[in-house]
Amino acid sequence: MPELSNKTPDPMDVALGAAVRIRRRTIGMSQEALAEQCGVSFQQIQKYENGANRISFSRLVQIARALRCRVVDLMDVLDTPGHDAVGDLDLLSRMRTPGALELLAAFEKLPQDARASLVNFMRALTGPDGSLRSKQKEMA
Repeated sequence: MPELSNKTPDPMDVALGAAVRIRRRTIGMSQEALAEQCGVSFQQIQKYENGANRISFSRLVQIARALRCRVVDLMDVLDTPGHDAVGDLDLLSRMRTPGALELLAAFEKLPQDARASLVNFMRALTGPDGSLRSKQKEMA
């Protein structure tokens, strides 16, 4: 197992924080409201959600109660046998990208044909590796 520096958040802490963020945003709760219910600052919630600070079990119970879910609902992605844990952690990491949740919510509201068109458009904007094509490549 590779050694992690003290400044690099553990991927499991990042994944748990992402799960908290996704649940919080799904129910429309602000970081401030969650912080108030847990008796911490909103900056502390930010650190939990980014994986910068580990969430103790007692705090996780408080967070789950505030988010009206079970602790296992937040931890499920971390301990699901038969699933690709690396893929799940990657997905949670991508969901932390600013705008990702809003984009997904809007995408879900589109009819199927519009979704397909949007996916094709995005593929046209990005190269085979998923990076944005540069104007120089297009002009060449």
